Amino acid sequence: MPTSTFDPAPASAGQRRVHARRAPLFLISLDFELAWGTWDGTVDAAYRGNILGARQAVPALLDLFQRYQVRATWAAVGMLLFDSRKELLRYLPDTRPVYAGGIGPYRHLHEIGDDERSDPYHYALSLIRMILARDGMELGSHTFSHYYCLETGQTVRDFAADMESSVAAAERLDARPVSLVFPCNQYAAEHLDTCSALGFRAFRGNAAGRMHAAGATGIQRSGPRRAARLLDAYVDLSGVGGVSPCAEGRLVNLPSTRFLRPFCGSLRVLEPLRMKRIRNAMTAAAQAGSCFHMWWHPHNFGRNLGRNMRFLEDVLKHHLVLRERYGVMSVTMREAALTVSGGAL
Repeated sequence: MPTSTFDPAPASAGQRRVHARRAPLFLISLDFELAWGTWDGTVDAAYRGNILGARQAVPALLDLFQRYQVRATWAAVGMLLFDSRKELLRYLPDTRPVYAGGIGPYRHLHEIGDDERSDPYHYALSLIRMILARDGMELGSHTFSHYYCLETGQTVRDFAADMESSVAAAERLDARPVSLVFPCNQYAAEHLDTCSALGFRAFRGNAAGRMHAAGATGIQRSGPRRAARLLDAYVDLSGVGGVSPCAEGRLVNLPSTRFLRPFCGSLRVLEPLRMKRIRNAMTAAAQAGSCFHMWWHPHNFGRNLGRNMRFLEDVLKHHLVLRERYGVMSVTMREAALTVSGGAL
């Protein structure tokens, strides 16, 4: 397998680059959240199709990953790791955020069903077990409650309690998480310190460009930022190449390269541009010996599952070409962190 070094672009303040003479890396991480990813943990009628469709998308994705020998990290909201309300309530953190604006799931816990059979929107233990049963799949954390690190009303103490519950929920399944994806890509240095103290070793940082920078919801959802992120999926606004893993304290930052947007009927004529954008970035990362990190939510495939799966399959076929030509390695976030740090985490 050929050797290479990661892109030598300078790391930002507080970071140091991690060099490794390894093959270029291909990462997939999925933000698995179902209804807990909504702002209040409830599901409106328009969104139910996406959530229920995610339950079909998970086994379809697992089959596709196995077919192409691709590894992936499933960053799951801890509240999904149960099949009964009674057990879920036993794992709630002792201290909880009180977000401004009434967001967050805790005020609505009395509305969820008793178990996974009666409430497929809030429980997913059967799907989690399906993921854990497949080779090459890593269970990471998406916090316990889909925690919003940069929203008004939360504290670092609240975050630490939330992450402790996330770890405890996964340890029940003998799947102690070491990789983390922050909900809404919100985090600051104090959150990284907390995660490091709890034994986490890798997280997914934000993609390059101001449009992808961490910020509270009001900033991230501003019209110009949203428009820029959408346009960037089709034309090059934030760069083509791969990303450089960086050590931040004791954690390895594995930044996002590309969000895999789902099929949109009104933009179907632009699908060739979307595919070209992704393939160009994958190829540039492979040629530079760097890392290509793609992510999405299973519920993004909840509608138009067939179209989305065919698009993803074409992406994975291109990965096979790059694997053969440049020695690209498909790895989980945990494996990437170990690789770029020389196995010393």
